[in-house]
Amino acid sequence: MTVTPDMVAVALGVAAPEPDSITEKQWQLWISDAGMLIENRKALVGSSDPIDEAKLDYVIREAVVAQVKRPDDATQVTISVDDASSSKTFRSGTGRVTIRDDWWTLLGLTEPDGAYSIDLLGSSSYHLPWCSLMMGAQFCSCGVDIAGRPIYENGGL
Repeated sequence: MTVTPDMVAVALGVAAPEPDSITEKQWQLWISDAGMLIENRKALVGSSDPIDEAKLDYVIREAVVAQVKRPDDATQVTISVDDASSSKTFRSGTGRVTIRDDWWTLLGLTEPDGAYSIDLLGSSSYHLPWCSLMMGAQFCSCGVDIAGRPIYENGGL
C-alpha cells in the first residue's frame, strides 16, 4: 500500500481534494518529498534492510498530515476589511515536510550508537554560529541541512 492524497484526507478528517486540483498535486508532492527524505536517510545510515510497509506508510502519512496542518512558519495571519478582521493562528511549522526523530526510530533509521559512530568534526561545526539550530531551534536557518554547507545568512560568501 502506498500513501495517497485520499488517505491524507481521511487522516485529517476532511473531504479528499478534487482530482487534478492544486491541493491534490501539492499533497502528492509532499508525499513524494517524505518518501525521498526516507530514502535519503536510509542511504546515509547505510541500511539495506527493507522497511516495513505499514510503518513506512504511517510515517509518510503523518508527515504529510503535519505539513498540511502547519504549512509554513507563520504564527498568526490577520485579514482586515474596514472595521472587521479575522485572525488565524498557526503553530509554528518548518515550512517543509519533516520526519520527526521518533518516526526515524520507528523506521529503524536512527544514527548508530557506540564508539565507532563518533563524528570527530561534530555536526555543529558546519552550522554558522548564528544559525537558529545553534540557538536551540529545531530547524536550521543557515542552509546546512539543505546543501551540506551554509548557503544562507552570508554563509555563501
